[in-house]
Amino acid sequence: MRWSVGLVLGVVLAGCVVPPEVDVSVPEPEVIDAIEAPAPPPDARRVDEFDTTTEEQRAAALETSNDGVLLGEEVLSLGDPGRSGFWVETPLVATVGEGRIALKDGSREVEVVLFPGTGSGRISLAAMRLLEVPLTSLVEVNIYENQ
Repeated sequence: MRWSVGLVLGVVLAGCVVPPEVDVSVPEPEVIDAIEAPAPPPDARRVDEFDTTTEEQRAAALETSNDGVLLGEEVLSLGDPGRSGFWVETPLVATVGEGRIALKDGSREVEVVLFPGTGSGRISLAAMRLLEVPLTSLVEVNIYENQ
């Protein structure tokens, strides 16, 4: 009997322990200057109105590095034209990071931000324009993650 009272009392008091505080803050994502661009105006209708990247940003996105790791091949379609910048959504990555995409024939490459995605991959309007492919096409690319 004494053991059962002591056991019950011990279990009850064990629930009164206050756990230490845990820092659950989320770190700020890294911003890549060459990728950032202002949102298109609400009344945008033409391709050049949706692509708000500057000439300097386009030139920087075309300066690719060859030290990345090949993640795989993917067929990309045009993503949300209202989302500016150079980006790709792909299930090949689990976290946001820097990378590049290259056309399968190797003729063009673009530095992009890689975002995790599900299903079919999507590519930004600005990146498609730099690849010089029709906006209605499905683009076969190799996707690399920068190191």
